[in-house]
Amino acid sequence: MAVEEMENGENRPEGSPPRNSRKNGHKLDVYNEVLRRLKESDCPDARSASFDEDLWAHFNRLPARYAIDVNVERVENVLTHKRYVLIMSYIEVILLIPNAQEKEDAQCCSSLHHPLAFGTSVNLEALVLESNNVHQAQDGDSYRGTYYSQDVAIKVLKPERLNEDMQHEFAQEVYIMRKVRHRNVVQFIGACTRPPSLCIVTEFMSGGSIYDFLHKQKGVFKLPALLRVAIDVSKGMNYLHQNNIIHRDLKAANLLMDENEVVKVADFGVARVKAQSGVMTAETGTYRWMAPEVIEHKPYDHKADVFSFAIVLWELLTGKLPYEFITPLQAAVGVVQKGLRPSIPKHTHPKLTELLKKCWQQDPSLRPDFSEILEILQIIIKEIEDRPKEKSGGFLSVLKRSH
Repeated sequence: MAVEEMENGENRPEGSPPRNSRKNGHKLDVYNEVLRRLKESDCPDARSASFDEDLWAHFNRLPARYAIDVNVERVENVLTHKRYVLIMSYIEVILLIPNAQEKEDAQCCSSLHHPLAFGTSVNLEALVLESNNVHQAQDGDSYRGTYYSQDVAIKVLKPERLNEDMQHEFAQEVYIMRKVRHRNVVQFIGACTRPPSLCIVTEFMSGGSIYDFLHKQKGVFKLPALLRVAIDVSKGMNYLHQNNIIHRDLKAANLLMDENEVVKVADFGVARVKAQSGVMTAETGTYRWMAPEVIEHKPYDHKADVFSFAIVLWELLTGKLPYEFITPLQAAVGVVQKGLRPSIPKHTHPKLTELLKKCWQQDPSLRPDFSEILEILQIIIKEIEDRPKEKSGGFLSVLKRSH
């Protein structure tokens, strides 16, 4: 119903537009225009009997400046934003990053139900327009948002892809992310666990993934920067293993950088808490980075992550995709049956060469733990830093590789 019709009723439904309010005057005008255009466009959502009230509830829950940002020429964006806000309104914030001003609100770290805002001023509409550009995957999309002035990443599972296995995987990811808190592990903020609106909210990593830096930007890591990345990853993985968590899908695409160029381990979609027996079974992860015992469906433990780390370290050294000239399945067969490994560049630091060979041993028991890997990497970087300093660019100086 139009606003004028609603104002004639003696008892207005809760959430319907107020009769007269200077404060809401512009918001009402925009609401009416959006409502009219959506109904004229024969939008399926607009056919619902409660659509008028639902649309006003959306306008009403947001600040008055929201109406200023709405582009009435693209009213479909309002519906998209309405859906995102509805999803976020169900988010249970399990853990917040504390600061000095929040000491009095220590209870926030247990169970909060604050609605998630998508930004202010022009960013409201921009989020709706740009959200699809953040990351798209087969089972879900990632969006950028804002929670209490903090940039966040919102991973939304596609309802049409939901099945029992995916819901179990999602629940496992939330369970694990709630448990971890480390400088080199992406920070969990909250999750919506009511199907079909499943999503996970984490800190937003503005630096993007190591994979994108290497393979899309064609960036190159100089040795000191490479070692710092490897150390960050090793610290994060060492923490996970100390807490009996096996990542199972360690690769460059799951290593993200923040604005301070700190690298953090991300994406726990297939991670698992290690069984009490210390071994696990079932194939998971991505073939190009996968340990041979996992490919063969044999029992495996945390040393499977060490193998994957070796492939990532090789990727950092070369900037190339592992086994780039063969298919993932061919690579998997080669790794298992022929001991196939990527070729280590001749100019590689001798200690790094030795570390790579240790980490991708066929026998998992011969691979080092991440605590040992950390020690080796720190020895190497100390040697490098003790050399006469050369002029160099920043941490992520992008050098174009010649092909």
